[in-house]
This record gives sequence, structure tokens and C-alpha cells, in this order.
Amino acid sequence: MEKRKLGNSGLEVSALGLGCMGLSFAYGPALDKEQGIKLIREAYEKGITFFDTAEAYGIANEELVGEALAPFRKDVVIATKFGFKEGNSTLGLDSRPENIRAVAEESLRRLKTDVIDLLYQHRVDPNVAIEDVAGTVKELIQEGKVKHFGLSEAGAESIRKAHAVQPVTALQSEYSIWWREPELEILPTIEELGIGFVPFSPLGRGFLTGTITDKTQFDSTDFRNNLPRFNEENRKANQKLVNLLAEIASQKGATPAQIALGWLLAQKPWIVPIPGTKKSNRLAENIGGVSINLSASDIQEIDDAFAKTNVQGERYSAYMQSHVGK
Repeated sequence: MEKRKLGNSGLEVSALGLGCMGLSFAYGPALDKEQGIKLIREAYEKGITFFDTAEAYGIANEELVGEALAPFRKDVVIATKFGFKEGNSTLGLDSRPENIRAVAEESLRRLKTDVIDLLYQHRVDPNVAIEDVAGTVKELIQEGKVKHFGLSEAGAESIRKAHAVQPVTALQSEYSIWWREPELEILPTIEELGIGFVPFSPLGRGFLTGTITDKTQFDSTDFRNNLPRFNEENRKANQKLVNLLAEIASQKGATPAQIALGWLLAQKPWIVPIPGTKKSNRLAENIGGVSINLSASDIQEIDDAFAKTNVQGERYSAYMQSHVGK
């Protein structure tokens, strides 16, 4: 698979990563451990070298990633995150230096590794100066426990302040055809600073694949049940977006998911999306998106089509925004 470098850091990863959260968290029942290991190793065999997890996805998620990647640990890049009280996103934020250190030690143990390739602050903590967060990660880098520092869903001001203390290798935030907010201020800022961008939910939490309709019933444990954008009325209203994507995909002999990923990859050479999946066929489909070559006119056609539509529904509930950040 094509490789990409995250900004000016020199950290080289596959053009597409694997978001591992959904294997055991947020999207319905967890995948059986052996199936999870099999899927992660299949991703590696198909060329993916960039794997994303977090303390907040549960102990099992980091342990799964660590065990699955142990045989080829030196050939892959593992990213994980700190930043919530007791590792639980419903309990609020905690980026105190002592917590960062404690989480890093636990992550090293669970991931069965002696160094974390990329350590993100999961969300900016308004109660802890971002300079102190960056300084703590800088110390972990100096101690050889971490290689690179990242931020997630941070604003431009926080990015600049953190970067001045410890260079930020990557920003991970939501970005897709149907969530374009990073284009306003974030992408220009990180391009200026030489920071890579790792879009999560690049397929709109599954909606842009065309497999979700207003009739879809999510498992009771699926967090999309609590997202305004995924209520039945909004799914019905947003279906025209997927129909547009499907039309373009049919012209290219591709799937809607592949067009959505190809669109992201075409934005900047330092963008590395991390779609997640529990299914082998979806993994192969997503990887196929790397081979989708969209011309400038293709991109313009997609952007023009989407500019004429309004996405209905907030991406997070008010409760989630207050606990997790927007």
C-alpha cells in the first residue's frame, strides 16, 4: 500500500489506517477476541501499518491491539490516547500530568510494548494548561516511552500552544464529506505548522457507505442511537447525500465508501484516514479506496453536489458535547 508521512515529523504510515475502537466499543457487541485478532492481522497483511486505539475504548481494546500486533510490532505504528477520568469518557476529562504518566504506563503494559509510537491527548482539558500536557508528553518522549505527540479535536489556539512546547506530529479529528468543519481553520493551521491529519469517522460512522437507511435498527448498545444525526428523521433527510455518492461511485466502478475515502485522500498528501470495521469484506473495500484516483474535476463535482445539500442533525448530543467536547 502507498505510504504517507504525517506532516514534517517523518512518521511514515500506510495511507489508510485501521481505527480499532469499534472492535470492542461503541458500535454494538464487541467482536470475539480471536476474530478481532484475525481482522487486525488481516489488515496488516493487506498493507495497513497504522493502528489506532485508546484507553477510553476499554482495557480490552488496547490488549486486543497489543496481542494482535505483537508478531510484527516493529513493522507497525500504534497510536493510543489519554485524557479521561479513569479512562471513562462519561466521567469527564483528566489530563493532569500525573494521570498522563499513569495512563502511558498502563497503555505500554496493555499494548505489550516498550514504546508508544503516537500518544494523543483524547480531548483538550480546560482545567489543565495545554503547555503542561505537551511538556509531560515531551518528558515521556525524552524517557523513550513515547515517540510522537498528537492531539484530538483540538482547536487552532490549543494546537499552536502545544506545538510550541513539543512538536505535534498529528491531529486526529472527525472529517469526512459530511463533516467539513476542519476546513475552516484547522487544516490551514496544521498545514502551516507541518502537522499531519488523521480523520476519524471518515465514512460518517457508516452512513456514507450506503448500508444505513432510515429503516436501519441499531443494536441497543450502539452509541449511534444517541446521536441526533442518526435519528430516523435525519437519516431519511440525509439519504440524498448517499444517493449522490452512489451516483459518482457507479461512474467510477467503485463503492460509495471508496469514493468517500478517495475524496479524503485527495485533499492533502498528509491526510491518513482511519476507518474502522468488524468485517473482512469491508476492510478489503476500504483498502480499495486508496486506489481511487479522483481528478480535480471529480473533486469539484463532489463538492458542488454536496454544497447544494444540508446535512441534518448535530453530530453529538448536548450531553456528549458537555462530557466529550464537541
